[in-house]
Amino acid sequence: MDLQAEYDNGAKVPSYPAIAERWMQEAAAFRASHPHSELGVPYGPTERQALDLFWPDAARQGPVAVFIHGGYWQRSHRLAFSHLAQGLLAHGVAVAMPSYDLCPGVTLSQLVEQVRESVAFLHRRLGRRFLATGHSAGGHLTAMLMATDWKARGVPDGIVAAGMPISGLFDLEPLIQTTVNGALGLDAAEARRLSPLLMKAPGGPIHAYVGGEEGVEYTRQSRSIAEAWGGSWDSLAGLHHFSIVEELQDPGSAMVAKALELIPAG
Repeated sequence: MDLQAEYDNGAKVPSYPAIAERWMQEAAAFRASHPHSELGVPYGPTERQALDLFWPDAARQGPVAVFIHGGYWQRSHRLAFSHLAQGLLAHGVAVAMPSYDLCPGVTLSQLVEQVRESVAFLHRRLGRRFLATGHSAGGHLTAMLMATDWKARGVPDGIVAAGMPISGLFDLEPLIQTTVNGALGLDAAEARRLSPLLMKAPGGPIHAYVGGEEGVEYTRQSRSIAEAWGGSWDSLAGLHHFSIVEELQDPGSAMVAKALELIPAG
């Protein structure tokens, strides 16, 4: 199997640069038009250790989902995805979107700790449990949040009550053989240590999504985590690695309906 081809999403979807530019425009327009937002809330000391919190209305109450952006842990920013909050906001669910420092400026292990701290910060601030969702590398981080020992971080266990990774990566060893690893610098031992697929099932519900056009490796990744953790998964026909996450923008999509099923009560 040609692992480079399997994991080179830009080569699979040549229109990605135009998609990314459109996302930035739509995200900026959404932030400018949505009045119930807290933007750039710091959770750590660096510029990227900040989050945006979009509330459905002025009351600033109700359930909260955490969306974690992708970019192979080495690209992108929360500011490219703000508009994706619209699907859940329409149903009264707030959406928090953290950024994090990128590899190789930090190690992947350090990056994971930053995302964990963003969620611990949110819990201390809001006193809620969360649904975690995320795209691509954000799908990996979603699973890592589910598998976290939260008590060791001074917050209650189970604050990430459910997960909905989208086109996620849960077995990192294959990436060592690709150009993705140039910024990550993973060896086999570290790749295994940071692979949710090899971790004990956390117990909370997980539902993984993958696009029907993403190829055998991305499909394997989602199927495998669902099977290993006693969850479920769907392959969405006709969608590629980038179009699939846009389902979150549509209040009537099956993906948003599944997220509503997974949202914890409190």
